Amino acid sequence: MKIFICCSKHFYSKIPEIKEKLEKSGYTITLPNSYDEPLQEERLKKENKDKHVAWKANMIRAQESKVRANDSILVLNYEKNGQANYIGGATFLEIFKAFELNKKIYFLNPIPEGILKDELTAFNPTIINGDLSKL
Repeated sequence: MKIFICCSKHFYSKIPEIKEKLEKSGYTITLPNSYDEPLQEERLKKENKDKHVAWKANMIRAQESKVRANDSILVLNYEKNGQANYIGGATFLEIFKAFELNKKIYFLNPIPEGILKDELTAFNPTIINGDLSKL
């Protein structure tokens, strides 16, 4: 199975361990769009608003081909700034794209409380509660 890992850039440090475990189990892993340069967005925000907007639009467009090329997505939703199981805007859009394309959706942790809970619930993700063997 091919899995696209989706998460906030704040969780990128957790990806290598998960990627290694999944690859040892025979999965093919696709990494998030800006994984190789996670601070690029912050740099562009400071440098030039127009460049940041164009970059962000390209990142959002690029997610479709990544979702389409995989069998499923795995959302790494950890605590961020006191919010349990955080899912940001870009990750939400990746989840929505997976839903549109009828891909299997896995959440590492439960659905977060908040304004998008109903929509996230409607996407019917499989919650694995940190247990990668449930993929």
